[in-house]
Amino acid sequence: MRKKIVAGNWKMNKTLDEALALTSEVVNMIKDEVTGDVEVVLCVPSLYLTTLNKYVDNAAKVSLGAQNCHEKASGAFTGEISAPMLKSAGVPYVIIGHSERRQYFAETNVQLAAKVDIALENGLTPIFCCGESLDQRQNEDYIGFVKNQLTESLFHLSAEQLASVVIAYEPIWAIGTGLTASAEQAQEMHAALRAHLSEKYGQEVADGISILYGGSVGAANAAELFAGADVDGGLVGGASLKSRDFTEIVKARQ
Repeated sequence: MRKKIVAGNWKMNKTLDEALALTSEVVNMIKDEVTGDVEVVLCVPSLYLTTLNKYVDNAAKVSLGAQNCHEKASGAFTGEISAPMLKSAGVPYVIIGHSERRQYFAETNVQLAAKVDIALENGLTPIFCCGESLDQRQNEDYIGFVKNQLTESLFHLSAEQLASVVIAYEPIWAIGTGLTASAEQAQEMHAALRAHLSEKYGQEVADGISILYGGSVGAANAAELFAGADVDGGLVGGASLKSRDFTEIVKARQ
Protein backbone atom coordinates (compact mmCIF):
# COMPACT_ATOMS: atom_id res chain seq x y z
CA MET A 1 0.00 0.00 0.00
CA ARG A 2 1.40 3.39 -0.97
CA LYS A 3 2.15 6.01 1.64
CA LYS A 4 -0.17 8.85 2.55
CA ILE A 5 2.03 11.95 2.77
CA VAL A 6 1.40 15.59 3.57
CA ALA A 7 4.46 17.78 3.03
CA GLY A 8 4.71 21.45 3.90
CA ASN A 9 6.92 23.64 1.72
CA TRP A 10 7.85 26.69 3.76
CA LYS A 11 9.75 28.24 0.82
CA MET A 12 11.82 31.31 1.86
CA ASN A 13 9.84 32.13 4.99
CA LYS A 14 10.32 32.30 8.77
CA THR A 15 13.16 33.51 10.94
CA LEU A 16 14.87 30.92 13.12
CA ASP A 17 12.78 31.76 16.19
CA GLU A 18 9.61 31.58 14.11
CA ALA A 19 10.71 28.29 12.59
CA LEU A 20 11.36 26.79 16.01
CA ALA A 21 7.94 27.88 17.24
CA LEU A 22 6.11 26.61 14.17
CA THR A 23 7.87 23.24 14.22
CA SER A 24 7.12 22.78 17.90
CA GLU A 25 3.45 23.63 17.36
CA VAL A 26 3.10 21.27 14.40
CA VAL A 27 4.89 18.38 16.10
CA ASN A 28 2.74 18.67 19.22
CA MET A 29 -0.50 19.03 17.27
CA ILE A 30 0.32 16.01 15.13
CA LYS A 31 1.14 13.94 18.22
CA ASP A 32 -2.09 14.96 19.95
CA GLU A 33 -4.56 14.94 17.06
CA VAL A 34 -3.41 12.65 14.26
CA THR A 35 -4.12 8.97 14.78
CA GLY A 36 -3.89 7.76 11.18
CA ASP A 37 -0.89 6.52 9.23
CA VAL A 38 -0.19 9.72 7.30
CA GLU A 39 3.46 10.79 7.11
CA VAL A 40 4.20 14.48 7.64
CA VAL A 41 7.21 16.21 6.07
CA LEU A 42 8.33 19.76 6.83
CA CYS A 43 10.41 21.14 3.95
CA VAL A 44 12.13 24.05 5.63
CA PRO A 45 14.88 26.50 4.64
CA SER A 46 18.12 24.51 4.58
CA LEU A 47 19.74 26.85 7.09
CA TYR A 48 17.42 25.43 9.75
CA LEU A 49 17.57 21.72 8.98
CA THR A 50 20.14 20.63 11.56
CA THR A 51 18.51 22.69 14.31
CA LEU A 52 14.97 21.55 13.58
CA ASN A 53 16.02 17.92 13.20
CA LYS A 54 16.37 17.80 16.97
CA TYR A 55 12.74 18.84 17.33
CA VAL A 56 11.31 16.17 15.05
CA ASP A 57 13.68 13.34 15.95
CA ASN A 58 11.32 11.80 18.49
CA ALA A 59 8.14 12.56 16.55
CA ALA A 60 7.56 9.39 14.58
CA LYS A 61 5.04 10.99 12.24
CA VAL A 62 7.06 14.10 11.35
CA SER A 63 10.18 14.23 9.15
CA LEU A 64 12.22 17.02 7.59
CA GLY A 65 12.87 17.74 3.95
CA ALA A 66 15.10 20.14 2.05
CA GLN A 67 13.68 22.36 -0.67
CA ASN A 68 16.44 21.66 -3.21
CA CYS A 69 19.84 20.08 -3.71
CA HIS A 70 22.59 20.40 -6.28
CA GLU A 71 23.12 17.73 -8.91
CA LYS A 72 26.82 17.37 -8.02
CA ALA A 73 28.12 15.71 -4.88
CA SER A 74 30.65 18.50 -4.19
CA GLY A 75 32.61 21.22 -5.90
CA ALA A 76 32.97 24.94 -6.53
CA PHE A 77 29.28 25.80 -6.39
CA THR A 78 29.11 28.64 -3.90
CA GLY A 79 25.87 28.80 -1.98
CA GLU A 80 24.63 25.38 -3.07
CA ILE A 81 23.83 22.35 -0.89
CA SER A 82 24.60 18.79 -1.93
CA ALA A 83 22.74 15.54 -1.38
CA PRO A 84 25.63 14.09 0.68
CA MET A 85 25.39 17.13 2.96
CA LEU A 86 21.68 16.51 3.47
CA LYS A 87 22.30 12.84 4.15
CA SER A 88 25.00 13.66 6.70
CA ALA A 89 22.57 16.00 8.48
CA GLY A 90 19.99 13.24 8.77
CA VAL A 91 17.50 14.78 6.34
CA PRO A 92 15.35 12.10 4.63
CA TYR A 93 13.44 14.08 1.97
CA VAL A 94 14.28 16.66 -0.68
CA ILE A 95 12.04 18.54 -3.10
CA ILE A 96 13.26 18.29 -6.69
CA GLY A 97 12.00 20.45 -9.56
CA HIS A 98 9.57 22.76 -7.82
CA SER A 99 7.93 25.09 -10.33
CA GLU A 100 9.72 28.07 -8.79
CA ARG A 101 13.07 26.39 -9.35
CA ARG A 102 12.10 25.70 -12.94
CA GLN A 103 10.86 29.26 -13.47
CA TYR A 104 13.39 31.37 -11.58
CA PHE A 105 16.49 29.19 -11.92
CA ALA A 106 15.79 27.65 -15.35
CA GLU A 107 16.11 24.09 -14.12
CA THR A 108 15.53 21.65 -16.97
CA ASN A 109 14.15 18.12 -17.03
CA VAL A 110 17.64 16.80 -17.80
CA GLN A 111 19.14 18.65 -14.85
CA LEU A 112 16.36 17.42 -12.59
CA ALA A 113 17.05 13.84 -13.67
CA ALA A 114 20.60 14.29 -12.37
CA LYS A 115 19.27 15.72 -9.10
CA VAL A 116 16.93 12.75 -8.68
CA ASP A 117 19.86 10.41 -9.30
CA ILE A 118 22.13 11.93 -6.69
CA ALA A 119 19.34 12.14 -4.15
CA LEU A 120 18.63 8.44 -4.56
CA GLU A 121 22.34 7.59 -4.47
CA ASN A 122 22.47 9.20 -1.04
CA GLY A 123 19.38 7.51 0.34
CA LEU A 124 17.16 10.57 0.12
CA THR A 125 13.54 10.43 -0.98
CA PRO A 126 12.97 12.91 -3.81
CA ILE A 127 9.64 14.70 -3.94
CA PHE A 128 9.63 15.25 -7.68
CA CYS A 129 7.43 18.15 -8.79
CA CYS A 130 5.67 18.45 -12.12
CA GLY A 131 2.91 20.65 -13.49
CA GLU A 132 1.66 22.96 -16.20
CA SER A 133 1.11 26.72 -16.55
CA LEU A 134 -2.26 28.33 -17.16
CA ASP A 135 -1.37 28.95 -20.80
CA GLN A 136 -0.39 25.32 -21.26
CA ARG A 137 -3.61 24.12 -19.65
CA GLN A 138 -5.72 26.35 -21.86
CA ASN A 139 -3.87 26.02 -25.16
CA GLU A 140 -1.83 22.84 -25.20
CA ASP A 141 -1.92 19.14 -24.41
CA TYR A 142 -1.43 19.80 -20.73
CA ILE A 143 -1.55 16.15 -19.74
CA GLY A 144 1.05 15.31 -22.39
CA PHE A 145 3.24 18.16 -21.15
CA VAL A 146 3.26 16.89 -17.56
CA LYS A 147 3.71 13.26 -18.64
CA ASN A 148 6.78 14.40 -20.59
CA GLN A 149 8.26 15.90 -17.42
CA LEU A 150 8.10 12.44 -15.85
CA THR A 151 9.48 10.77 -18.98
CA GLU A 152 12.52 13.05 -19.22
CA SER A 153 13.34 13.17 -15.50
CA LEU A 154 12.29 9.80 -14.10
CA PHE A 155 12.00 7.16 -16.81
CA HIS A 156 15.72 6.39 -16.83
CA LEU A 157 15.28 4.91 -13.35
CA SER A 158 14.88 1.24 -12.60
CA ALA A 159 11.59 0.11 -11.08
CA GLU A 160 13.37 -0.34 -7.76
CA GLN A 161 14.71 3.22 -7.87
CA LEU A 162 11.36 4.67 -8.90
CA ALA A 163 9.75 3.04 -5.86
CA SER A 164 11.75 5.48 -3.71
CA VAL A 165 10.39 8.57 -5.48
CA VAL A 166 7.37 10.62 -4.46
CA ILE A 167 5.67 12.64 -7.21
CA ALA A 168 3.95 15.96 -6.56
CA TYR A 169 1.63 17.34 -9.22
CA GLU A 170 1.47 21.12 -8.86
CA PRO A 171 -0.65 22.99 -11.41
CA ILE A 172 1.41 26.17 -11.67
CA TRP A 173 -1.73 28.16 -12.41
CA ALA A 174 -3.06 27.26 -8.95
CA ILE A 175 -0.02 28.25 -6.87
CA GLY A 176 -0.42 31.54 -5.04
CA THR A 177 -3.01 32.77 -7.54
CA GLY A 178 -6.17 32.12 -5.59
CA LEU A 179 -7.15 29.58 -8.23
CA THR A 180 -7.45 25.94 -7.25
CA ALA A 181 -7.86 22.86 -9.36
CA SER A 182 -11.14 21.13 -8.70
CA ALA A 183 -11.08 17.70 -7.13
CA GLU A 184 -12.00 16.31 -10.54
CA GLN A 185 -9.13 18.13 -12.26
CA ALA A 186 -6.65 16.92 -9.64
CA GLN A 187 -7.84 13.32 -9.92
CA GLU A 188 -7.76 13.49 -13.73
CA MET A 189 -4.08 14.42 -13.77
CA HIS A 190 -3.09 12.03 -10.99
CA ALA A 191 -4.81 9.14 -12.76
CA ALA A 192 -3.12 10.09 -16.04
CA LEU A 193 0.30 10.17 -14.39
CA ARG A 194 -0.25 6.82 -12.70
CA ALA A 195 -1.33 5.34 -16.03
CA HIS A 196 1.82 6.79 -17.62
CA LEU A 197 3.94 5.13 -14.93
CA SER A 198 2.09 1.88 -15.51
CA GLU A 199 2.84 1.92 -19.23
CA LYS A 200 6.56 2.09 -18.47
CA TYR A 201 6.89 0.09 -15.25
CA GLY A 202 3.70 -1.97 -14.92
CA GLN A 203 0.61 -1.51 -12.80
CA GLU A 204 2.05 -2.95 -9.60
CA VAL A 205 4.92 -0.46 -9.56
CA ALA A 206 2.64 2.44 -10.53
CA ASP A 207 0.19 1.57 -7.77
CA GLY A 208 2.99 1.81 -5.22
CA ILE A 209 4.02 5.39 -6.05
CA SER A 210 2.62 8.19 -3.89
CA ILE A 211 1.37 11.12 -5.97
CA LEU A 212 0.70 14.33 -4.04
CA TYR A 213 -1.37 17.32 -5.10
CA GLY A 214 0.24 20.72 -4.66
CA GLY A 215 -1.81 23.73 -5.71
CA SER A 216 -3.31 26.01 -3.06
CA VAL A 217 -4.25 23.19 -0.70
CA GLY A 218 -5.99 24.57 2.38
CA ALA A 219 -7.92 23.33 5.39
CA ALA A 220 -11.20 24.07 3.62
CA ASN A 221 -10.56 22.06 0.43
CA ALA A 222 -8.12 19.35 1.54
CA ALA A 223 -10.69 16.63 2.24
CA GLU A 224 -12.35 17.10 -1.15
CA LEU A 225 -9.02 17.05 -3.00
CA PHE A 226 -7.74 14.03 -1.08
CA ALA A 227 -10.89 12.06 -1.87
CA GLY A 228 -9.54 11.29 -5.34
CA ALA A 229 -8.55 7.65 -5.70
CA ASP A 230 -5.11 8.60 -7.04
CA VAL A 231 -4.46 11.58 -4.74
CA ASP A 232 -2.24 10.31 -1.93
CA GLY A 233 -1.66 13.55 -0.08
CA GLY A 234 -0.49 17.09 -0.59
CA LEU A 235 2.48 19.36 -1.04
CA VAL A 236 1.26 22.39 0.87
CA GLY A 237 2.58 25.92 0.46
CA GLY A 238 1.16 28.91 2.32
CA ALA A 239 -1.09 26.90 4.62
CA SER A 240 1.95 25.02 5.97
CA LEU A 241 3.09 28.26 7.62
CA LYS A 242 0.10 28.13 9.99
CA SER A 243 0.19 25.24 12.43
CA ARG A 244 -3.57 24.92 12.84
CA ASP A 245 -4.31 25.04 9.12
CA PHE A 246 -1.54 22.58 8.33
CA THR A 247 -2.66 20.15 11.03
CA GLU A 248 -6.22 20.24 9.71
CA ILE A 249 -4.89 19.36 6.24
CA VAL A 250 -2.95 16.43 7.70
CA LYS A 251 -6.07 15.25 9.52
CA ALA A 252 -7.98 15.38 6.24
CA ARG A 253 -5.54 12.82 4.76
CA GLN A 254 -5.27 10.38 7.68
